[in-house]
Amino acid sequence: MRPYTYAQARTVREAVRDARPGTAFLAGGTTLVDLMKLEVVSPGRVVDINRLPLGGITLDHEGLHIGALERMSDVAAAPAVRRHYPMVAQALELSASAQLRNMASIGGNLLQRTRCSYFRDVTTPCNKREPDSGCSALEGINRGHAVLGTSDACIATHPSDLAVPLVALSTTVHLASAHGTRTVPLETFYTLPGDTPEVENVLRPNELITGITVPRSPWAAHSLYLKIRDRQSYEFALTSAAVALQLRGRTIVNARIAAGGVGTRPWRLTAVERALTGRPATSATFEAAVAGAADGARPREHNRFKPALLRRTLVRALTELQENR
Repeated sequence: MRPYTYAQARTVREAVRDARPGTAFLAGGTTLVDLMKLEVVSPGRVVDINRLPLGGITLDHEGLHIGALERMSDVAAAPAVRRHYPMVAQALELSASAQLRNMASIGGNLLQRTRCSYFRDVTTPCNKREPDSGCSALEGINRGHAVLGTSDACIATHPSDLAVPLVALSTTVHLASAHGTRTVPLETFYTLPGDTPEVENVLRPNELITGITVPRSPWAAHSLYLKIRDRQSYEFALTSAAVALQLRGRTIVNARIAAGGVGTRPWRLTAVERALTGRPATSATFEAAVAGAADGARPREHNRFKPALLRRTLVRALTELQENR
C-alpha cells in the first residue's frame, strides 16, 4: 500500500468541498482497502465519511429511502424492506459474508469494483485499470465474465447483487458535490465499457452518493431474487435474477425483471417484461417470455453456458415466485 493522507469529514459539504483529484471516500472499506493493498488504486488522500448524517431507512408515500451509509446487514433486516421489497433483502443476504455485510455500506456496495482477477492483478494488462493496455480476459480464463454489454476492450462482470433488484425496481440514486445535488436513475447510473471501460458510472469528479430511493409499486412486495453460483455462500453470481410480478387473478398485469452475473452492468430485461405482461402466470408463459433474454450475448470460450443458464435461472425464479404467492 502506498502512502496517503487521511482526513475525517463531519458534514457532506465538508466532504465534497475538500475533495480533489486523487481523493477516495472511505465508508466500510471492504472494497477500497483491498484495492489499496493490491495497489490497484492508490489515492493520495482518503476521506473517512462515516460521521456524515447519511443513515436512515424510511418508508413513505414516495417509496423506500435508504441512506448511503446504512450497512447491508441492517437494511436486509429492516421490517419495511423485508415486507415491501423482499428481493432487496434477499439480494443483500446472498451477498458476501455476514462479517462483510456488517461493515459494507449501501453506497459502497453500489460502487464496488469488478472482481475480474485480471483487474486485481497489476502484473496483467487490464483496460479498466490501465486504459489502452489490453484486456487479458478476452483470451484468458473468462468463465465468470460478462456476455451482455461487453466490448472488445472489456468483458468484466458487474459484481453487485443489490444493484440487480434495485435496477428492476427503477431506483434513483441521490448524489452531492460542491456544485449541488442531483438524482440519477440507477439503470442509467452505470455505463457500458465501450472504448472507455475505466469509466464505470456517471459520477462526476468528487461526487458522493448520499442515498437511494426505491419507488412504491404494487409489484415490489411480490418479488424474488435468485442467485446461481458455484458454491452456496461467499461467491459471486454466475447468473442471478430479480423478478417482480403484479397479478390479477392468474394474469400478469405488470412485470419487472433484471439479471446479474451476465452483464457489464445490472441488466434490465424489458423485452421479457413485455412478453410476460397480459399473459397467464404459467410455465409455458415463462418459457416463452425468456426465450430472447440473452439476445445480443457475446460469450467467450469459457462462459458459453451463460445464455442458457440465464434463461433457466429466469424460469426458475418466476416459477418459485408464483408457487410462493
